[in-house]
Amino acid sequence: MPTSQPPPTGGAEAENTPANTLAGIGEFGLIDRLTAERVPTPATLLGPGDDAAVVAAPDGRVVASTDVLVAGVHFRLDWSSPEQIGRKAAAANLADIAAMGAVPTALLVGLACPPDTPVETLTGLTDGLWAEARSVGAGVVGGDVASSATLVLSVTALGSLDGREAVTRAGARPGDRVAIAGRVGWAAAGWAVLARGFRSPVAVVSAHRVPEPPYAAGPQAADAGATAMIDVSDGLLADLGHVARASGVRIDVRSAAFEVPSRLVDVGAALGVDPLHWFLTGGEDHALVATFPGALPDGWTAIGTVSEGEPEVLVNGRAYEGGPEGWEHFAAR
Repeated sequence: MPTSQPPPTGGAEAENTPANTLAGIGEFGLIDRLTAERVPTPATLLGPGDDAAVVAAPDGRVVASTDVLVAGVHFRLDWSSPEQIGRKAAAANLADIAAMGAVPTALLVGLACPPDTPVETLTGLTDGLWAEARSVGAGVVGGDVASSATLVLSVTALGSLDGREAVTRAGARPGDRVAIAGRVGWAAAGWAVLARGFRSPVAVVSAHRVPEPPYAAGPQAADAGATAMIDVSDGLLADLGHVARASGVRIDVRSAAFEVPSRLVDVGAALGVDPLHWFLTGGEDHALVATFPGALPDGWTAIGTVSEGEPEVLVNGRAYEGGPEGWEHFAAR
């Protein structure tokens, strides 16, 4: 979801002395500081400090995903703390691993930033990355640092299928039910609140700052026979569109299946937005949506059906007319 360019990361020049900036401690000093006293996870056979890490792959396969987050496009330092940004960067990748039916095992991090970036900004980012990775039993096993005019995070997540077959976007079949685990709409509502210059309601704003993907629901869905799955990063309709095209099916979403929380109803009323629009088109919550031929596992809610037809996503049997279906980086604005 787009944001405007954040203010410079350095702050006042008097506070930005060489001792507390990246230029002051250097690349290897930064690496030492970011990796010190980090306890490796069981899957980490060799962590940071060598030419490459070694991560266990028990069944001989590795699931991998990469995302790039750019200051001013994916995050703003005047909206979120460095730790929150780190958690969000990790969550975006870890959710991709879960969406394949896998369990996350490790993160690799590429960091590019201006030389005058405060060290505390970078340690905060790293703390956030580690905290989110730890929440699923993974760790940060390595990465790289480079100089750049803009703060950029590139995160690669690795995962293990633990003997399962990967659940792709291409397996949905007519007759399947479409179901969702996790919440949608909250992050989009939080973005709308922040974009209007407000910082509350806190629960809504926090959803934009730090998503809460249902990581365990991915392997759970795979074990329950899910035929296709994807994480909701760009918007429910947009991401279901990927499933529809990859599977060659039509998907129909029922708006009545969504219980809109009273908090989002209130925020929508205050901002003049139908909260259903956030549910259908808002990204960055990283909920999981999947198709199932039979009974749904616990924690999954049916929201639609799969049928034969032109690959498309409908809402209540009709094309959605409420605006763009989700975020697309290179679309004309």
